[in-house]
Amino acid sequence: MPETLLERGQPLLELRGIQKNFGPVRALSGVDITVPAGYVTALCGDNGAGKSVTIKIISGIHPPDGGEILWRESPVHIHTPKDSAALGIATVYQDLALCDNLDIVQNMFLGRERTKLGALDEAPMEVAARRTLADLQVTTVRSIRQPVASLSGGQRQSVAVARAALWNSQLMILDEPTAALGVAQTGMVLKLVRRLAQQGYGVLIVSHNLNDVFEVADRIVVLRLGVTVAEGPVSQFDRQSVVELMTTGTLGGRPAIAVPANGHAAQEA
Repeated sequence: MPETLLERGQPLLELRGIQKNFGPVRALSGVDITVPAGYVTALCGDNGAGKSVTIKIISGIHPPDGGEILWRESPVHIHTPKDSAALGIATVYQDLALCDNLDIVQNMFLGRERTKLGALDEAPMEVAARRTLADLQVTTVRSIRQPVASLSGGQRQSVAVARAALWNSQLMILDEPTAALGVAQTGMVLKLVRRLAQQGYGVLIVSHNLNDVFEVADRIVVLRLGVTVAEGPVSQFDRQSVVELMTTGTLGGRPAIAVPANGHAAQEA
């Protein structure tokens, strides 16, 4: 577990006026997001709203063309995935990037294996993997030496998150973590997401499933056509208002009220 986690509610990541162009196509033209430590922030938007581009900018896959990124309230430049990881940002994509032919320990240490005298040092890797899974209360796997191919969808998602937590991450970005999961597996993953926040991680979750969003999120950010149209605590939204914001960018024809991470409403624009 990272020793440098911020106090709950402190801004961990902030995007201010982020822009991104792909040739003549403007994908993002004004994305503002605050992800506080100890909260689950849900990023919502219709197809083409800019969710994927936004998380790829945070992850260092695409450099922004404008705007500012702040990490722990200090400006930073993220040019590569290595820059993102060095800050403490871990992204778990929908495909999870797990190797079915390897076991849980091997997946968690893939590319960062510990060696001793030129051979794999299995014992400390097993201890670290077991401790990380225990910290996150992942108790459904039979053995940490269980092949990933034998795991359920929810268990695979849990292993991918635990792998991210193992490497001193402070912000977890989860891309559609419940996609294609059944009811029981979805419940398992959403409980894991809540535990991450309870342990002090900042969590940014991208999901099309508004039932999942309202079950797990503390805060909601809505994008439409590459612009943030609303941001605030989940208590200020309901499913109908989120759908309206996603499709029209307004509530009843009026701009939404943006609420910063401290929970105090800003003046309506």
